[in-house]
Amino acid sequence: MALQIANPAVVAKVERLARATGLTKTAVVERAIDHLSSQTLIAADSGRMAALLAQLDRVPDRADAFDPLEWDSVGLPK
Repeated sequence: MALQIANPAVVAKVERLARATGLTKTAVVERAIDHLSSQTLIAADSGRMAALLAQLDRVPDRADAFDPLEWDSVGLPK
């Protein structure tokens, strides 16, 4: 299936990048799509992690909790 890019500025960017990298235009577009896809997945994972951490932050501290480690002034175990 053919893909037609109607924006001449985008076509010029793809051609310029293909010449600079020695890749085909198809390979340049494929790499760009792969990169954007991986970044989008990372962002989605980060959002899920932030939501999980927010849930954990809502769990109240227990007065009877016991921490067997002693901690120094910068938050590291002694």
